[in-house]
Amino acid sequence: MSIVFVSLLSGCAGTIEDETAGWSQNKLYVEAKDALDGGDFEKCVKYFEKLESRYPFGPYTQQAQINVAYCHWKANDLPQATAAVDRFIQLHPGHSMVDYAYYLKGLITFNDNMGFLGKLTGQDLSERDPKAARDAFEAFKILTTRFPDSKYTPDALDRMRYIVNSLADSDVNTARFYYRRGAFLAAINRAQLAITDYDRAPAVEEALYILYKSYEAIGMKDLSNDTLRVLKLNYPNSKIIETGIRSTAEDRTPPWWQIWRK
Repeated sequence: MSIVFVSLLSGCAGTIEDETAGWSQNKLYVEAKDALDGGDFEKCVKYFEKLESRYPFGPYTQQAQINVAYCHWKANDLPQATAAVDRFIQLHPGHSMVDYAYYLKGLITFNDNMGFLGKLTGQDLSERDPKAARDAFEAFKILTTRFPDSKYTPDALDRMRYIVNSLADSDVNTARFYYRRGAFLAAINRAQLAITDYDRAPAVEEALYILYKSYEAIGMKDLSNDTLRVLKLNYPNSKIIETGIRSTAEDRTPPWWQIWRK
């Protein structure tokens, strides 16, 4: 009985028809583009992948490959989106749209989607794993270096500045964590890292303050005084000496990272 049942199931499965069977490459492309424009990204991926597999040397194939990456990204399937865009870059390094491919790769890994829990808790972007930010920075860096005249370069440069600030704040968050727990040497090392690597980032003001207070805590008066002098020289209007280390993201007015929230 079970064998008959399996056979019936197999027979039913074999009757499932592919709605795209017999479609020309032009129709496949039009339907895939309509799905993309309509926000049906699952269908968009399905149609563009069929287009590429059926017509690997057709006029729409390369466009289909980059569109697959875009549709995966919009569907929030980031691993598939990354794999698709990397494949496009590898296969077509001299393509006229390779600048867009690097831009899209940066967007895919650009860690600006706070999500529901992030907004609910008020979590700062800099308080999360910075790996995605670094990966995005590298993609944007390739774009801006190789294609300075690309129409995507100005936005990529803005996002690179944002990422630098985010990474700086991440280091300062860590330095603050160490300072509050009395791990002053660790706080010094992390604050120095932020100052050295991201010398123009807004977070450097707090990094200098943590450095100053950490040196003071371990009795290194000369270094503490020197750091305080540098802090006052570079931030003459700073109130952090009076108010202390910022404890939450809400203390920053306005938060520099908020320019990317939508």
